[in-house]
Amino acid sequence: MSLNVEILEQSFERVKPNATQFASSFYQNLLTDYPQIRPLFANTSMEEQEEKLIMSLVLVVENLRNPDYLTTVLQQLGERHVRYGTMRQHYPIVGAELLKTFEAYLGEEWTPEVKQAWTDAYGAIANIMLDGANHVEEIVEG
Repeated sequence: MSLNVEILEQSFERVKPNATQFASSFYQNLLTDYPQIRPLFANTSMEEQEEKLIMSLVLVVENLRNPDYLTTVLQQLGERHVRYGTMRQHYPIVGAELLKTFEAYLGEEWTPEVKQAWTDAYGAIANIMLDGANHVEEIVEG
């Protein structure tokens, strides 16, 4: 799948100045809309979690033109998320909340083209992370 790198980069640049608020809004939305996942964050500093989200988004967007490196990093991230208790069914929830947060922060700039670019990007990111997660699960089960 080919991603619309330019749209992803440009739209992310619009969000970056408000990255801290963006991350806070994302987790607020996520935990309000899906309170059943609160236990995953019980022993987590939400400030640190928000910083990790920002760093991950920056890493992804800055490496869209370096897919081999990005794939490796995302697979490792998927492996780590298994240890945090993240399950396959959490990925669509996170994706929906991420898109919702982008929409809120981009406002009129959240065009159908931008939405599609982020939907495609999140789908690709989730699939690569799940590849990493599957690798860990195979080791545990094997």
